Amino acid sequence: MTPGTRLLVSAEGDRYRFDPGSLSLELLLTGGPGPYERYEIAHIPADLAEWFTGSRLALTAPLAIGDIQLRPAEFTALKELRNALYRVAPAVAHGEPPSDDDLTLLNNATAATPRPRIDPETRQLVWAPPVTGKQLLGAVARDAIELIAGGRSGRVRECSASDCHLLFLDTSRSGNRRWCSMERCGNRAKIRAYRARTETA
Repeated sequence: MTPGTRLLVSAEGDRYRFDPGSLSLELLLTGGPGPYERYEIAHIPADLAEWFTGSRLALTAPLAIGDIQLRPAEFTALKELRNALYRVAPAVAHGEPPSDDDLTLLNNATAATPRPRIDPETRQLVWAPPVTGKQLLGAVARDAIELIAGGRSGRVRECSASDCHLLFLDTSRSGNRRWCSMERCGNRAKIRAYRARTETA
């Protein structure tokens, strides 16, 4: 599967692909505060390190688990940033301003990011090891800042299904993406619309 696209499982057990379109929104899929705790997959630093190997960072260059050095304090900071994103992203999607405290947290997290380099032997782009938790934190924070302050802020969306709250960046050319996934919510909407038409007929 392409890095950044995740295979999710619905409450009914249906599997579907979901591309959130951005690293910061992708991080929300690892779990979260309150009602999102039941989706938690990052229980220890190694869990989150492994998750990052399949993230959008791997679209730029391969990212192996052995290249990542994620300390406990950095792990905690990443989860705190994720909690802030659960407040910031829905606000942006609904055209509301994020809180000053959350913006300060994002701004303070950007000190370092993974360093790209050219491998002398292969001349391929790689991430300079080790990729630290501080660098991962910075990558996520910078991505979130670009969503909030950049021209893409108007394309942060929440799935239009009434029972789905997945957030994504609409990267479609037309800018009219409504569903988290056509395999799930989009397909369900089509089925409902078809039934409504046939019942009316």
